[in-house]
Amino acid sequence: MFAPRRHFLTRILRTAALAVTCTASAAALAQTAKPVHILVGFPAGGGTDMVARLLADKLKEPLGTSVVVDNRPGAGGQIAAQTLKAAPADGTTLFLSHDHTISILPLVVKNPGYQPAQDFVPVAGFATFVNAFAVSAGTPAKGFKDYVEWVKTQGAGKGAVGIPAPASTPEFLVKLIGDKYHLDLISAPYRGSAPMLADMLGNQIAAGVGSVPDFIEHHKAGKVRVVAVLGTQRQAALPDVPTFDELGLKGFAELPFYGIYAPKGTPAAEVQRLSAAVAKVLVLPDVHKQLTDMGLTVGYMSSEQLATRERAYSLAWTHIIQKSGFQPR
Repeated sequence: MFAPRRHFLTRILRTAALAVTCTASAAALAQTAKPVHILVGFPAGGGTDMVARLLADKLKEPLGTSVVVDNRPGAGGQIAAQTLKAAPADGTTLFLSHDHTISILPLVVKNPGYQPAQDFVPVAGFATFVNAFAVSAGTPAKGFKDYVEWVKTQGAGKGAVGIPAPASTPEFLVKLIGDKYHLDLISAPYRGSAPMLADMLGNQIAAGVGSVPDFIEHHKAGKVRVVAVLGTQRQAALPDVPTFDELGLKGFAELPFYGIYAPKGTPAAEVQRLSAAVAKVLVLPDVHKQLTDMGLTVGYMSSEQLATRERAYSLAWTHIIQKSGFQPR
């Protein structure tokens, strides 16, 4: 009469053993799958790097493998972009970038070593953001107009403004500000936002232009002061900071964006799989909150939507750059 019970216990043990085997197999598969490398064209510690590390951590689960951030700083992201171009088109190497490397550099550099439309395939966009003008805590300026008046007292209106990369959106913004307010402003290019911020925090340079994510934490801590943002609407993370549109500097309605790219030739099914993974992590409450706290406006864009946005952004900046008289270097 104990036979049924013995059979029942045997089935339980077999089921448990099968579960352990399946779990071990899944773990082994994750360990043997090739890791995904996300290239970042700027140094560790900057806004783009922080965004990449957040997403890399969350993408591990839906992709079923480790995801590693690979910083390749230099030349405004050109080194990272060239690395992507040369990478195998198998979905194991991606490039997380904002508009500068994808949209601006091909307009201002004669031979950047890559052409996004020919060499990359968009995977997914995940946020838009705005650039901001910030001053160091060592300046007396509490607002943008204060900064303008302060510069006018500094040697006939001369002043240096840090920018994360040469021939970038921030550089054109510095020129436009100088022209509008009759200031002799000089752009001081850095190798990314992190070293620029280090000099601002040390009061080595009085002002800088970068993305809101670059400045937001230091602004909240009172170590720098964001005094103006681009775009036509104030930012939720900085509700008291006016837009340049409010201040009378218009023409920046097309917002910069963040996107993820793969090498050209990556199979469509792999692009779709990677894009779906990005969409999945963006709806996680903690990811949405952290990106929003960084000053980003979170929103998933498919491969096709990201490509459309990039074309519109490039067209808008083609007009701005041509109007400025800038000649590709």
